[in-house]
Amino acid sequence: MYAIVEIAGHQYKVQQDQRLYVNRLKHDEGAKVSFDQVLLVDDGSKVSVGAPAVPGAAVNATVERHLKGDKVLVFKKKRRKGYQKLNGFRPSLTEIVIKDIALGVKPKKASAKKAADGEDAAEAKPAAKKPAAKKPAAKKADEDKSEE
Repeated sequence: MYAIVEIAGHQYKVQQDQRLYVNRLKHDEGAKVSFDQVLLVDDGSKVSVGAPAVPGAAVNATVERHLKGDKVLVFKKKRRKGYQKLNGFRPSLTEIVIKDIALGVKPKKASAKKAADGEDAAEAKPAAKKPAAKKPAAKKADEDKSEE
């Protein structure tokens, strides 16, 4: 069983007990994390594709440690101009371990309630009417002269 999940802006193909390095997460080491942006789930017999996410699916993981990745070198050059620039950085990463892929998770009631409240509020307030357009003062003066 595998899933394609969006974590920190990137999409990853994950399986149970897989060790994964992702962009730095704000969670502490040892914390349990759940990702609900599951784009695809394949359980061996059935493939579920979300639009954009599979409803009720979640990927549970634990944060193992925070670390810095290998150095990435960025080299810029303009030929025949004598311009060369070398920069480098070490990306901040988080190591996570995928614990399980859950399919039957029900959506939270609080989020459903907020959505219902948002719909009621939208229905309660009618759209404001725009005031009638006023003629500019210069045009009124021209019209008054033409009437004389």
